[in-house]
Amino acid sequence: MKYISFAVPCYNSEEYMARAIDSILPGKEDVEIIIINDGSSDGTLEVARGYKERYPDIIKVVDKENGGHGDAVNVGLSYATGKYFKVVDSDDWVDEESLHKILKLLRDMEEDEKEVDMLISNYVYEKVGAEHKKCIHYRNVLPQDEVFRWNDIGHFRLDQYILMHSVIYRTDMLKLTQITLPKHTFYVDNIYVYYPLPHVRTIYYLDVDFYRYYIGREDQSVNEKVMISRIDQQIFVTKSMIDMYQLGKIKSRKLKAYMTNYLAIMMTVSSIIAIRSKKPENLEKKAELWKYLKKKDFKSYAKIRWGILGQTMNIPGRPGRKISSMVYSVARRIIGFN
Repeated sequence: MKYISFAVPCYNSEEYMARAIDSILPGKEDVEIIIINDGSSDGTLEVARGYKERYPDIIKVVDKENGGHGDAVNVGLSYATGKYFKVVDSDDWVDEESLHKILKLLRDMEEDEKEVDMLISNYVYEKVGAEHKKCIHYRNVLPQDEVFRWNDIGHFRLDQYILMHSVIYRTDMLKLTQITLPKHTFYVDNIYVYYPLPHVRTIYYLDVDFYRYYIGREDQSVNEKVMISRIDQQIFVTKSMIDMYQLGKIKSRKLKAYMTNYLAIMMTVSSIIAIRSKKPENLEKKAELWKYLKKKDFKSYAKIRWGILGQTMNIPGRPGRKISSMVYSVARRIIGFN
């Protein structure tokens, strides 16, 4: 039995993809690694096929035309046969000791005829040049050593949200949501994490520093200059998340609060990127985005707009934009992203 299907989307990843794949291989027969070559023009496909030859019982290789990261995740999910599904980007990796602990947990659950819809673990910012590697954990907000539900969670801090790095979904549950990430679009990892949440009934948190999130390439999607150049995609993803649910209809009060705060962060990121660009047309896009939320979900708009983040991002005039930018700079240093 394959306990986890790991999808590794690769686009021109020849130089660094081996670290991601090698970090998962210690899982041996308990895992499958689905390497998706997303129309690369370098030697990515050859590297993937080399792994397939050496580890035919673990590695699958899917060669497809370029569709972007989200499309590669879609394809990876369609090929997944493991009970659980995890995405590992080709420039990231996982911790071997943590991998063994997660697999042991899943084996024990299987023996006890238990399963969960979502397994959460910690992730570490592997930021180039940073002496201190910031770890995002959930000890203060999620129960440990037990299966729990949304009503059992605590309050998430600003830097503590569940991201693609920290989540492993049950494969059948994820497929039943019929999630389809848009092609040729960055930042769709937010959709991947956000959309399935109301479908999640049971959760388990394992306090291990599993995922290693590499930050350092200049062309990386979270680089601020890159984010400014892709502001239309950031706004598209945020609007897509607005369209998914009327948050007032979410039954669990704590899940509704969590999803509202997640959407507030997406609104903040889109807003600050527009502000930092200093381009009038992007400031117009920012204003239009807030109007879009107001029209689609007024209750969520009111809560977000008049919350701390919403107020900070909407201080009028050039002095207001400077304050917003300053707050962002401080938060970026504290949280450790970019």
